[in-house]
Amino acid sequence: MNPPKTDARRHHDPEVRGFASDNYAGAHPEVLAALALANGGHQVAYGEDAYTENLQRLIRSHFGASAEVFPVFNGTGANVVALQAVTDRWGAVICAESAHINVDECGAPERVGGLKLLTIPTPDGKLTPELIDRQAYGWEDEHRAMPQVVSIAQNTELGTVYTPDEIRAICEHAHARGMKVHVDGSRLANAAASLNVPMRTFTNAVGVDILSLGGTKNGALFGEAVVVINQDAVSHMKHLRKLSMQLASKMRFVSVQLEALLAKDLWLRNARHANEMAQRLAEGVRAVHGVEILHPVQANAVFARLPHDVSERLQRRYRFYFWDEAAGDVRWMCAFDTTEEDVDGFVAALKEEMAR
Repeated sequence: MNPPKTDARRHHDPEVRGFASDNYAGAHPEVLAALALANGGHQVAYGEDAYTENLQRLIRSHFGASAEVFPVFNGTGANVVALQAVTDRWGAVICAESAHINVDECGAPERVGGLKLLTIPTPDGKLTPELIDRQAYGWEDEHRAMPQVVSIAQNTELGTVYTPDEIRAICEHAHARGMKVHVDGSRLANAAASLNVPMRTFTNAVGVDILSLGGTKNGALFGEAVVVINQDAVSHMKHLRKLSMQLASKMRFVSVQLEALLAKDLWLRNARHANEMAQRLAEGVRAVHGVEILHPVQANAVFARLPHDVSERLQRRYRFYFWDEAAGDVRWMCAFDTTEEDVDGFVAALKEEMAR
């Protein structure tokens, strides 16, 4: 039989890379190879396949013997499912004002999950026990949504990384007040690479109850997961995932991507490279007079402030986003496929535009 003809054609230059988001990157070749391996033949749908079964084993090797994984389509879905799993209908979630669940999820935790977000301004995107206490009150007040969960992002939306001791302090503080702890780990691998420790060191080992595990930003084509660490903290996860429209029928194609990342060290290689490129970018930018780096560069993001007109001209050459356009703040992201030449070319372009 002759192979079917296709009129598919490439609509972009594969040599062009920017600094807008690690979501802009394609899928890692090893992930694509894993997808091809999982294709062909029939496997049971809705998670009863061999790839999802093996993923459960891998997740336990990273997050402890009691951990259980629930693959989902995307990060917002992972967060909404995870937060619903650890709250009552009258429950509230304490988070940083800059948290992704508050700023970048179109109100999904509130509109879809039915949750109240209790936000706290932070200088660096990180919560502390003292900051948490600004919203951790009123459990017996029927007029106020009940604080039931503390949600932190690792790493944060400002590119900063919690130490294991900082997360342990948050978990102990939250648990002492009857609250659970959720980690938005869309870039959890970048945090592990930055800290140079296994992911378990700042999750199950320090008291985290549930987390959203990222794949897309670390080389997957699509797919994330909810990882339940504390089984006593949740109930009916399978039903919640389905109710939230996050149950993939052909789940093997989500699971095999996470398997490809986690089975060996691809997750760490990808994250470490992205972090290293961000450090290279930060070092180059520091040498440019008139550009200010706003936050410690601890993962794969560089936040900077520069003249607005310079940013606009530079955006014609490289894609990136304003973070606070009124202040002139921008965000530059590096990915697993960012090259040294990409970084050096961007820094050279920045110098040229600053000199105009």
